[in-house]
Amino acid sequence: MKMPRVLNGIVAVCPDLGIGMNGNLPWHPVRLNNEFKHFRKMTSTSSVDGKQNVVIMGRKTWFSIPEKNRPLNNRINIVLSRQCKELPAGAHHLAADFSSALRLVDTELADKADQVWVIGGTSLYKEMMESSGSRRLFVTQILKQFECDTFLPEISPDKYRLLPEFPGVSQELQEENGIQYRFEVYESRDN
Repeated sequence: MKMPRVLNGIVAVCPDLGIGMNGNLPWHPVRLNNEFKHFRKMTSTSSVDGKQNVVIMGRKTWFSIPEKNRPLNNRINIVLSRQCKELPAGAHHLAADFSSALRLVDTELADKADQVWVIGGTSLYKEMMESSGSRRLFVTQILKQFECDTFLPEISPDKYRLLPEFPGVSQELQEENGIQYRFEVYESRDN
């Protein structure tokens, strides 16, 4: 009996749940290097030798990653698009939608794939947050408001609970370049 898969989402949000502005992170051009390291550590650390984690993202999120950083290394990159007919250069797989991407992970990639991470954007977060089964949200709460045009759906306390701690995630208040933030992990209540 295969363990049911946990879906992980990871995102950094402003106080108003803003996650992006003009295709960049809201605090651009300021870089939060330790926040980025947290993202990289969480999404690339696989729990099984010889397997890699999967990152699933929408087309706009893929193109918002600087070209030199695409694909995200040591991870299997799946890009979702209903428009793209061919694989964007550098991406490993293209899927029409979220459920197709998950099917791909369970079939063709079953021997290679470990954890699944959803990394954006809004509609993909929404779909992941509303899907059934075990889900975790790794949320960086940026404690400063920036102008945003893209938002995370609300994390409903009926559906998600904030975990008091999570292995490998610091509980300390973080600060970089004058911006304070903290790491939080939420777990779906129905798992």
